[in-house]
Amino acid sequence: MKKESVAVVIITNGPGELSTWVKPVVDHLYEIRKALKDKKSFDFSLRLVLVPCPNANGTEYEVAKSWNKFDIVTKTENFWKLLIQPFHLINWPRQGIVVFLGGDQFWSVLLARRLAYKNITYAEWIARWPRWNNIIVAKNKEVKKAIPQKYRYKCKVIGDLMADVAISESFSLKLKGNNWIALLPGSKKAKLSIGIPYFLAMADSISKLNKNTNLIIPIAPTTSLQEYLFFQSHRNPFSKYYSSKIKQVKTIKNSKFDYVIQTSNNTKIYLIEKHPCHEVLKECDLAITTVGANTAELAAITLPMIVVLPTQHINVMNAWDGIFGILGKISFMNKIFTFIIRNWYLKNKKFFAWPNIKAKKIIVPERIGNISPLEVAKEAIYLIKNKKYLKEQKNKLLKQRGEKGAAQKLAHIIVNQIKEIS
Repeated sequence: MKKESVAVVIITNGPGELSTWVKPVVDHLYEIRKALKDKKSFDFSLRLVLVPCPNANGTEYEVAKSWNKFDIVTKTENFWKLLIQPFHLINWPRQGIVVFLGGDQFWSVLLARRLAYKNITYAEWIARWPRWNNIIVAKNKEVKKAIPQKYRYKCKVIGDLMADVAISESFSLKLKGNNWIALLPGSKKAKLSIGIPYFLAMADSISKLNKNTNLIIPIAPTTSLQEYLFFQSHRNPFSKYYSSKIKQVKTIKNSKFDYVIQTSNNTKIYLIEKHPCHEVLKECDLAITTVGANTAELAAITLPMIVVLPTQHINVMNAWDGIFGILGKISFMNKIFTFIIRNWYLKNKKFFAWPNIKAKKIIVPERIGNISPLEVAKEAIYLIKNKKYLKEQKNKLLKQRGEKGAAQKLAHIIVNQIKEIS
């Protein structure tokens, strides 16, 4: 007789955790599940619960659904209903495991209690509720040492999940020519309204300074070429501040790229729609990116980067992530928060890029302020011509990332727990 399926419920919040923690683990779980498909001993379903997060960009649900690996994905706005009346909203198996992979660890513990499921918490820096965790999987030994002695037996050190975003070192995709720079202008519409004109101007400056530099843009899954065309046009009020425009778009067949665009200054930029496109990015020498989850993914594949946050359009608060972006949509709040951010937030926040935040020191350069596209372009060309600085940054990112294999270890821990309760 076939046993009832066990639910594996993954808790997460923002785009960074979804792409760098959840995806590597789910990829392994999905493969294990496929291998067990013909066996009648036990089965499990994969479910994702998105929890409230000020840093969410609103596209997490669509991105997770596009993977086609979850049986159920619940939206952030349904989380409170899920906590209050979990069995009214969704049909839950009697047995299950709640796995924390982003957000507030308390939500994971609370949902596990409400469903009467076991709880596994991935602790990157600290395990906050060890008493109520069945298993704690830690990034390193320091995390385990910080757990009270009487709960330490629950902890297993597995390593850094972000390391598993990197593709296999044995896989090599050689791009023709030298000096490839990836440009990542953002994924949210509000960010793109500034990012597209700004990055097009930067691309023209790079090309003018060094004709031998090749440029690519990986199109984020939440945007499209049509949006790029819109935001570089006169219909976007911010495009008037930059002279660079898209003159021509050509589809490329039988290539790793999907399109090539040509600017009004005859700069060519190759576009790729595949996501993730780590095998292409990994062959680049440098990336120039906005702040956000991009910096976590680039760090995971150890791609040197320059992180840019131009503040000359700081009054466009709805282009910001999280609570600032939400409140910035209110006109009078926009003015208040513009003042706060300009005079306090930017001066007091130490780091903006994920690798710098995690290391608590500068690993990758951050260019915050009224900085022009030409200034960033000059720095990019300087780095391209002085490879030793890129190599130093790459080594720092590699050291911070650690060894791969954590996602596979966590997947096997989850499966072993399924076997125990099946």
